[in-house]
Amino acid sequence: MPSITSARILILATHGYERSELRVPLEKLSARGAKVSIASLEKAPIKSWDNENWGDTVEVDLTLDEVSVEDFDAIVLPGGQINPDLLRKERKAVDLISAFVASGKTVAAVCHAPWLLIEAGAVKGRKATSFSSIKTDMINAGADWRDEAVVTDQGIVTSRNPGDLDAFVSKIVEEIEEGRHQRRAA
Repeated sequence: MPSITSARILILATHGYERSELRVPLEKLSARGAKVSIASLEKAPIKSWDNENWGDTVEVDLTLDEVSVEDFDAIVLPGGQINPDLLRKERKAVDLISAFVASGKTVAAVCHAPWLLIEAGAVKGRKATSFSSIKTDMINAGADWRDEAVVTDQGIVTSRNPGDLDAFVSKIVEEIEEGRHQRRAA
């Protein structure tokens, strides 16, 4: 089982990610010793969405073509409305998430990012949560939706909003340190 101090974590995002939902996991997981990399559609800085306006940017380490699931212990999917909506239209992004799910490695999505889990076929029959506005989407995709700060089902971690980020990050650490998860097909 990997220790968080030696874990390799991938954050997948593009323009319009909710600033805190990328920054908080990036900073807290890095502070715990994990090596965190950011992947996106292009190797160029991506811009956040912060308090109803465009915010700062973050550097991208890898493109989707450069990512191998074998190189990472977990994937983190920040929300915001724009970011996951753009990514769920990209076949390579959805395929990458599907590969993480199939691998048994930790998959974590917050806010609107569970839209990506829906596209990857990863929520059917699983307990999960999300931002309240996509609750119906989650239920229609077969999720056993819960209104809880963080919900975990076989190493798939979901959370509702920026107010839940401390619980979200703590659960990511716990799930990574448990190692790979045996998952039933969604």
